[in-house]
Amino acid sequence: MPQHVQGVIAPGRNEPVRVETIVIPDPGPGEAVVKIQACGVCHTDLHYKQGAINDEFPFLLGHEAAGIVESVGEGVTEVTPGDFVILNWRAVCGTCRACLRGRPWYCFATHNAKQRMTLLDGTELSPALGIGAFAEKTLVAAGQCTKVDPAVAPEVAGLLGCGVMAGIGAAINTGNVGRGDTVAVIGCGGVGDAAVVGSRLAGAAKIIAVDIDDRKLKTAKTMGATHTVNSRSTDPVEAIRELTGGFGADVVIEAVGRPETYQQAFYARDLAGTVVLVGVPTPEMKLELPLLDVFGRGGALKSSWYGDCLPSRDFPMLIDLHQQGRIDLAAFVTETIALDEVEKAFARMHEGDVLRSVVVL
Repeated sequence: MPQHVQGVIAPGRNEPVRVETIVIPDPGPGEAVVKIQACGVCHTDLHYKQGAINDEFPFLLGHEAAGIVESVGEGVTEVTPGDFVILNWRAVCGTCRACLRGRPWYCFATHNAKQRMTLLDGTELSPALGIGAFAEKTLVAAGQCTKVDPAVAPEVAGLLGCGVMAGIGAAINTGNVGRGDTVAVIGCGGVGDAAVVGSRLAGAAKIIAVDIDDRKLKTAKTMGATHTVNSRSTDPVEAIRELTGGFGADVVIEAVGRPETYQQAFYARDLAGTVVLVGVPTPEMKLELPLLDVFGRGGALKSSWYGDCLPSRDFPMLIDLHQQGRIDLAAFVTETIALDEVEKAFARMHEGDVLRSVVVL
């Protein structure tokens, strides 16, 4: 029987979000219903609310989540009811050309639940990133559920579902940061700080955090940054070069998603260095670079999709590292809130002192 639960929807472009009754269908073949225990408030949810992703309103927001599998549909073997899982928004297909070439983290045919969740009047909802986890329960493709150790607090585990994984993966998986490398991270929100953590974990010798907010830079230092640059008062390219012997960083991770900060990243890297774009731009943004500079500086310009992660491999590994005390995922949780406080959490994003507000159910 379909279930009625409470969830947070974005009814229209830039309209305040609100809590509504959501209808969750029984899971069909390849699907699972998950009881949500915690879900982080991510900038991507704000982008959905603002209409910057698409205009398929109303959206059921939330995607950075952990919870308990309640029921599964026909043919599901990945998880069983009672499993503690982190939800991921790139459930690999296993059969596309990327998967068949042994690169499933690039899967070109990721999948979501086929059925739609609805409002009471039958209005179909568009779940954010195919998840929709600002709700007491949600319907997902079973492949979007990654089983991890249930000893970890849900509000901590869920952060791997998006922002923390994106940042750590941008450093380790996409940027291939190695021992002794110099790294610069431009933008020290949750994703940028996770990139700092990933760089430290990979053995970077120097990690330069760049932001316009001294409070964020102070937090980045606690995460492992060795140097900080306030780009509101200092040219970040010159500062990064000065801190790297005049050469530039081996890897520069751009965690803002704006043309001007991408240009800073491009010119702040060493010759043959790597730029990683993990910040998410909006559709109207354009980038202009002299093609001769692209050629002459060499190296690699990469985009990081979800930290180029493979959830089945990376989520359990990072949970293990957290339990060993090698990374502190709990440090990313600034506050825990209720479902009806999501709108306030969006407002707090702009105040500069929040890494993650996490809805706990």
